[in-house]
Amino acid sequence: MAAYLLKRLLLIIPTLFGIMLVTFAITQFLPGGPVEKIIAQLSGNDVSATSRVSGGQGDGLGTGSQQQTTPGGGASGARYRGAQGLDPEFIKSLEKQFGLDKPAYERFWILLKSYATFDFGKSYFRDVSVLQLVKEKLPVSISLGIWVTLLSYLISIPLGIRKAMHDGEKFDVWTSGALVVGYAVPGFLVGVFLLVVFAGGSFFQWFPSRGLHSDAYKSFGFWACAVNAGCVRDYFWHLALPLTAMSLGAFTTSAFLTKNSFIDEVRKQYVMTARAKGLTENRVLYGHVFRNAMLLVIAGFPGAFIHAFFTGSLLIETIFSLDGLGLLSFESLINRDYPVVFATLFIFSLMGMVVKLFSDFIYTLVDPRIDFESREV
Repeated sequence: MAAYLLKRLLLIIPTLFGIMLVTFAITQFLPGGPVEKIIAQLSGNDVSATSRVSGGQGDGLGTGSQQQTTPGGGASGARYRGAQGLDPEFIKSLEKQFGLDKPAYERFWILLKSYATFDFGKSYFRDVSVLQLVKEKLPVSISLGIWVTLLSYLISIPLGIRKAMHDGEKFDVWTSGALVVGYAVPGFLVGVFLLVVFAGGSFFQWFPSRGLHSDAYKSFGFWACAVNAGCVRDYFWHLALPLTAMSLGAFTTSAFLTKNSFIDEVRKQYVMTARAKGLTENRVLYGHVFRNAMLLVIAGFPGAFIHAFFTGSLLIETIFSLDGLGLLSFESLINRDYPVVFATLFIFSLMGMVVKLFSDFIYTLVDPRIDFESREV
């Protein structure tokens, strides 16, 4: 197992290289860029990323790259739509500021050398390092990702086991219907409903509508909040609505997967043998069936965790004014803030592969017969 883990750790390096290479190549062909962003700001045509999500006017990069009717502009300005009439030296200074005065292969090599030492540089449009930005946004994403994953598994596994034990009965039928409906309703739609009803002031004002903490606890650090009962209550009070919106459909797949895994296992010969020996049903289920049935559920853990941690939280963060990594990545991509885009992609990819590796390690704890190194069970 140690040799297998070492191989997997070493494979992370070429995988990250490939991801960064493909992403860098794609960005070379995308319309717009940081220079166009500055030009759009100067011409008053810039539109924020969140205004598009919330229905603001304008189409973002398109408005920033519209042709200007002002005559003039040199060779440098001609490279960028909307740069007519601007001083070519100013355009060159912008290119130098963003490192665009170098050829693409040289910029990519500089990127690789920096990332090898975890130096992600500074944001183009915020006077702060990328690591500092990620550090500021990380508590929101950690809160949403970890709690949604834990909550969904704490619900889906017992529910799936009970559904398997009552397969085809009324409990199984109505819970299946409820799960399908919950899965079909988009999380952001549930979030809007919860916000309007329970935090909008029109009906009930039971929960806060934004942030992770009230003003009284915003200055608390992690450990200071963890040992303060009032801060902990305030933290979960703020998370109640976002977690509900994200969790309703999150445990559907795990619940059905758990149910089907248990049904497959309880029909096997070793279960009938255990029952014939006079073991109680709970001993059969949790002493014999559980470990084998959980293998498929564990296999889906990395995907569920990464989805909840990153991709599943963008609209929820926007609706509940939670400034996390999902919203940061989206805004950075729209604004062509490439240092933040590449850094968040690098971090997301690295965490995803580490979580997948951890999942394989858990496999061996659940079933010691599994040997990834020899590919045998």
